[in-house]
Amino acid sequence: MKFLYNQVFFKKNFLIFIQLSLFFLVRGVVQGETPAWKSIETKYTIIHYQSLEVLKKFNDKVSYGQEGWSLRRLFSTPSSDEVIDRIAKKLDILFERVQEILDMRKKMKKVIINVYDNKKQLHDAYSRIYKKSCRIRAWYRYGNNTIYINVDDLHEGMLAHELAHAIIDHYLLIRPPAASAEILARYVDTHLKE
Repeated sequence: MKFLYNQVFFKKNFLIFIQLSLFFLVRGVVQGETPAWKSIETKYTIIHYQSLEVLKKFNDKVSYGQEGWSLRRLFSTPSSDEVIDRIAKKLDILFERVQEILDMRKKMKKVIINVYDNKKQLHDAYSRIYKKSCRIRAWYRYGNNTIYINVDDLHEGMLAHELAHAIIDHYLLIRPPAASAEILARYVDTHLKE
């Protein structure tokens, strides 16, 4: 009887040990590697980012639909709420412009945009998803309706190009061949400022 009691006691303690180990391991990985993702929801997109600094860089790099210069803007630092509002307006204007260029206006599910802080983070994400090394600067993935970009290597033409892929893939009943979609996306990139 004492032997049976010791086995049960050992099993319970072992399970508790395993659970605590997993908890601290997962907690350490989550806290040690990357900060938690935050998000901004606009009319057409959901932007995932990891820090306010990344968001400010994003705001500086994407100048499409930006309001004119003023002394106030020149000499003041925008608050985080102002940065979020500016980004939301810019992205919605950019999205509508891409739809206009393609003449593909249709209500669709919001496009997710994962904004990475640097090239390494972007390439790590690519490697996790596709199990191979990354050789591209940004991409759109139809399976989860997500654009992956690196804020250090970004401009509105690149973002418009990736938005075009999302719009094209959801507008047509049958997704076009990759080469055809790429031609249309490049067309958007070159005609964005007209």
